[in-house]
Amino acid sequence: MVESMSKENLGTVEISPNVIEVIATIAVSEVKGVTLLQKNKSLDKLGVKNARGVNVEIKEDDIYIDAYCTFEYGTKISATAKQVQQNIKHALENMTALNPKQVNVHIINIKFKDN
Repeated sequence: MVESMSKENLGTVEISPNVIEVIATIAVSEVKGVTLLQKNKSLDKLGVKNARGVNVEIKEDDIYIDAYCTFEYGTKISATAKQVQQNIKHALENMTALNPKQVNVHIINIKFKDN
């Protein structure tokens, strides 16, 4: 759990890693040409434990996020991956006031348009 304590000593606020995963998932869905991988055998091999394609790890109060994505064919990979990172970072900062230490984007597949 990620905890933060208010200066007014009202108690603690705990944000579950599941909440961080949901926020990151929504942030990725807002980037054009990108979808998160769904639960499948390849995600199991990569160590992703949930069905959203986002893995959140908390070590010593630092947040590490891994997003496993499929990009559409023709998408500029470097610019789009950077946009995914920025969307996740900004969403977490705006909604939770948490700042992730790392946001890693793993491009696992390219999706071709069906004719």
